[in-house]
Amino acid sequence: MKLHPNAKTTQKGRWLLVRRVIEESWKVRDAAEALGVSVRTAYKWLARYRDEGSDGLADRSSRPRRIARLTPARFVHRVEQLRRRRLTTLEIAQRVPIASSTVSLILRRLGLHRLSRLEPKEPVQRYERATPGELLHLDTKKLARIRRVGHRIHGDQSLRIRGVGWEFAHVCVDDHTRLAYAEVLPDERAETATAFLRRALAWFRARGIAVERLMTDNGSAYVSHRFAACCEEHGIRQIFTKPYTPKTNGKAERFIQTLTQRWAYRRPYRTSALRTAALAPWLRHYNHQRPHRALGMRPPMARLRDAREQRV
Repeated sequence: MKLHPNAKTTQKGRWLLVRRVIEESWKVRDAAEALGVSVRTAYKWLARYRDEGSDGLADRSSRPRRIARLTPARFVHRVEQLRRRRLTTLEIAQRVPIASSTVSLILRRLGLHRLSRLEPKEPVQRYERATPGELLHLDTKKLARIRRVGHRIHGDQSLRIRGVGWEFAHVCVDDHTRLAYAEVLPDERAETATAFLRRALAWFRARGIAVERLMTDNGSAYVSHRFAACCEEHGIRQIFTKPYTPKTNGKAERFIQTLTQRWAYRRPYRTSALRTAALAPWLRHYNHQRPHRALGMRPPMARLRDAREQRV
């Protein structure tokens, strides 16, 4: 049970009170004063100990033993039925003889307080390519340039800095190993994205990974002739995600989430250059040391070593 944040005693402190009075013959007033509680509170815990033993010193639920005006079960069932027919709180209150506030409480308790909860959810379809390089995921993340510590760190949005401009983290993730490569670049135009792709392919090639396919969204840089020509030059088949469906490129999206939490916004940077300089060390940590849940709590480089051993 969660202890009240303002509680002066814990179960251990109550036991100390009881032991001082019963075993060490302290006066109740002295024991209460030493523990910082009232004499009445001290007598309460002593009485519980005498009646129930050490179990009586534990916290109890504040929930009443019985609720005199509990909503009848038939009304709760009716509220659920009407909600599943997509009626609003007020519409349900008009058909069931209870207040709309009570209907809201019932719906929240049933987990139906939002109509979106009634929508059927598609089952999550997880996949993983069998070998390194079989599929790379590309994406970008827009980052505000840094002039001084921003509101994401100090929390005061009234002190936001506007007009500083943007820069873009371009990322590339291997589907099988989750090995990642990233750079911070000034824009996300076709020539910039294409140059990043060439450097990313060289980085993966240096680690023995030959890229076969590439998955991107439908951004203007990725659908450009320049980018397509680069893919054709390296014999790579480009695959596009479903429009307006980021989960299609889920591995890149998840890596970007980790990237922003653990690198971009992890600590305050005085300038954008300092943040960019911190990217390479963080990437080495991610690829070589950071445990990945999908890889059995091993880093991506360990998965790459396994794949190399299997080929041998």
